[in-house]
Amino acid sequence: MSDRKFIFNPGPAMLPLEVLERAQTEMVNYKGSGMSILETSHRHKNFEEIILGAEALLKELLNVPENYRVLFIGMGATGQFDMVPMNYLVDGKIANYIVTGSFANKAYKEGVKVGPTHVAASTADTGHNSIPSKDQIKLSENPAYVHITSNNTIFGTQWKEFYSFGDVPQVADMSSDILSKKIDVSKFALIYAGAQKNLGPAGVAVVIIRNDMIEKSNQKLPVMLKYDTYAKNNSLYNTPPSFTVYMIKLVLDWVKGLGGLDVLEKMNEKKAAVIYDAIDNSNGFYKGHAQKEFRSLMNITYKLPNEDLDKQFVAEAGEIGLAGLKGHREVGGVRASVYNAMPIQGCEKLAKFMADFRKKNS
Repeated sequence: MSDRKFIFNPGPAMLPLEVLERAQTEMVNYKGSGMSILETSHRHKNFEEIILGAEALLKELLNVPENYRVLFIGMGATGQFDMVPMNYLVDGKIANYIVTGSFANKAYKEGVKVGPTHVAASTADTGHNSIPSKDQIKLSENPAYVHITSNNTIFGTQWKEFYSFGDVPQVADMSSDILSKKIDVSKFALIYAGAQKNLGPAGVAVVIIRNDMIEKSNQKLPVMLKYDTYAKNNSLYNTPPSFTVYMIKLVLDWVKGLGGLDVLEKMNEKKAAVIYDAIDNSNGFYKGHAQKEFRSLMNITYKLPNEDLDKQFVAEAGEIGLAGLKGHREVGGVRASVYNAMPIQGCEKLAKFMADFRKKNS
């Protein structure tokens, strides 16, 4: 599509064109059923194949161990800010949070509402431009879990190494970098991710959860707030956001068709390098927010010499089909979100625009 924009939104994010076109062809009559998937019962065999197939594909692509399940839960990742402490902050235990950005802080604040919490490490003092080292993390006594945010969408930092904390369950919000690279799932007791960045449209949190954590679900909670409810019913206890799950399945098919995470990780490294090179070779005209060793491959944050140029840059970029580049108000400047679906041509076009804009405005 010649008139399609390169969409750098932080979320809802760009989706692969092939996925959108496939959904378009299947929209009215899914697999000859005479029904759209939007009209199909979640009890119908067609949808059961979709949701079970999505679980199997995600486990295959991420090499998820056998003792884990994949669940599809409404409310998005923000709902997980509450479900995690409500299920596991029990019996006098203390929730531990590593605060590396805005969403990590939001998760922590929700934990505070549920029970005893502890900030095991924070990067707030340096404007969340880095990730703490292992020796900077100080867990509390009797920890229920330690929670991290693997990629910080607003500040543009990313964990490059995941630590182990012995027997303490590690929980990760991977909303903005899940499926972008290979990870060792076995280091985590629970991973959750909002779908609207790398997995599909908004509306679902994908939860990868170890079986023992399912068994520990707090039975005093309402039924829809317990993880075991979703596990026992293959995420079909009630009607799920079925179209979002369907789109996730299409995205997973697309990732597998590309060659899986080995291929996708290299693509993402190459895409991000194109833009970071434009920053680093600008003689200081563009200044990145994140320290270089912690730069995100998904969200690239930088500023121009002043706010007026920031605004002018975003406006002129939008006029040539580079959409969604305005930085978040907590950081300002520019943010280029280059999730899996962003083709390298979009990054190259942005880098060229950056060079041209610098020459005109230096």
